[in-house]
Amino acid sequence: MANPIYNVLFLCTGNSARSIMAEAIMSRVGKDRFRAFSAGSKPSGKVADHTLTLLSALGYDASGFRSKSWDEFAAPDAPTMDFIFTVCDEAAGETCPVWPGHPANGHWSIPDPVKVAGSHAEVSAAYDEAYRMLSNRISALVNLPIDKLDHAALHHHLDQIAATP
Repeated sequence: MANPIYNVLFLCTGNSARSIMAEAIMSRVGKDRFRAFSAGSKPSGKVADHTLTLLSALGYDASGFRSKSWDEFAAPDAPTMDFIFTVCDEAAGETCPVWPGHPANGHWSIPDPVKVAGSHAEVSAAYDEAYRMLSNRISALVNLPIDKLDHAALHHHLDQIAATP
């Protein structure tokens, strides 16, 4: 029997930095077991330039990313999600659409690099830190034996991952 491919949706408010980075990371490190998506509750309509610059510098093809609404993933013809993670505190506090299939979910509080004002070095450091935190959490998720965990154990692991620095 083939291993399942899990659909993962990363949510934030603007879908311009953190959720886009998470989609990129998961698409790379989880490519054999996970299909990644990202969206925003109030999408900015544009991926932040610094996000695209960082991803390109790290060897990602950044040409296909776009800022989009989470409504796309609540539509009847949308892929059914297995996991949904909010990566910002604002989106976590909003009323989400009803997701078909009762996906496992979690909240990963990642500081928003878009909101950092300062020198180019300070802004770059904020993006680098958000990327590092997302990469650590996604690596932990990818390495879980998901198919061997019951519901309670899976949620316990997801809570532990959310606390990963």
